Amino acid sequence: MTKMQKWSKVSKIFVLVLVCAFIVSACGSNQAGTNGNGQEGAQSAAEPTANTTQSANEEEAEDKQPSGKVVIYSAGPGGLAENIVEGFKAETGLEVEQFQATTGKILARLEAEKNNPVADVVVLASWPSGMALKNEGATQSYTGAAQADKLYETWVDEERHLFGYSASALGITYNTKLVDEPPTDWSDFADPQWKDAVNIPDPSLSGSALDFISGYLNQHGDKGWDMFEELKNNGVALAGANKEALNPVITGAKSAVMAGVDYMAYSAIAKGEPVGIVSPASGTVINPRPAMILKEAPNVENAQLFIDYLLSDEAQGMVAAANLLPGRSDIRAHEDRTQVADIKLLEYDWDWMMEQGPAITNDFLELYK
Repeated sequence: MTKMQKWSKVSKIFVLVLVCAFIVSACGSNQAGTNGNGQEGAQSAAEPTANTTQSANEEEAEDKQPSGKVVIYSAGPGGLAENIVEGFKAETGLEVEQFQATTGKILARLEAEKNNPVADVVVLASWPSGMALKNEGATQSYTGAAQADKLYETWVDEERHLFGYSASALGITYNTKLVDEPPTDWSDFADPQWKDAVNIPDPSLSGSALDFISGYLNQHGDKGWDMFEELKNNGVALAGANKEALNPVITGAKSAVMAGVDYMAYSAIAKGEPVGIVSPASGTVINPRPAMILKEAPNVENAQLFIDYLLSDEAQGMVAAANLLPGRSDIRAHEDRTQVADIKLLEYDWDWMMEQGPAITNDFLELYK
């Protein structure tokens, strides 16, 4: 075979290979460009384009970013709650949406929003109410909370769900123009001289009032009910939440309020109102005000930042200035009010009070209404 013949044969083979390659390529292009019905269309959903994948990843990343806000439901007190929010906004630059109401109204709102959670942080005026939320599985742990180890031992739970950033004690507040000799204990209000002259906050509206009533009953049992019945027979009246119970005492329409939150009395005194306050000789309840992150909080990271701020030096200073007891044991309360160590306590158990609270509320309202 000549060289020319050899090259001719190689050329034919080469051409044949090229033709086959073209046919295979054409078939592949046609399959990629048709859908299951043989019609031309978009690429199969099983094989997303690079742009589609990138877009999906970007959307997922956006979902994981903080929203830039935190939603707080707070039982006040009003001025303090607003000051803390302003301080937090200045420090973090985050937007804050705050709803303020009594503990009872906040709990009712949480129940109504159970299937569509809105709040990130809840601040209540009742420790047992906070414990109940935790036991219902409505809160989450934040073990990394800054300064939590400086809280009073019984003002933070072991799992770090409840942070008692502040507290109030329940006392006897009286009008100094109407009362020459203030009472020294709760049972004094059964005396005829106090007939129809005393208010007590409604425990269905005031978590702190419920805590006093349940704490008193925890120590005294049925004898405690005997005292409350004697008080009722002497005209002690339910008067709404804490503020509604105190205002008539400030104006002189009533002489005293029992189980009033002490910071309100100290704040009234600072404003020059004719008000005095005593801590009952037999003991009272100090009520830590728990701040909690809800389990379904939409903005968890921002909620954690808010808890950190509540326990900061700055916020704890605001607590002291508002005449409440700071949650941190290393920070003293305002010099014009009674310190934690100087308040005699009843013997009570928070777990018992939480469990019995709903029944006690019902029985108390039945007795007084």
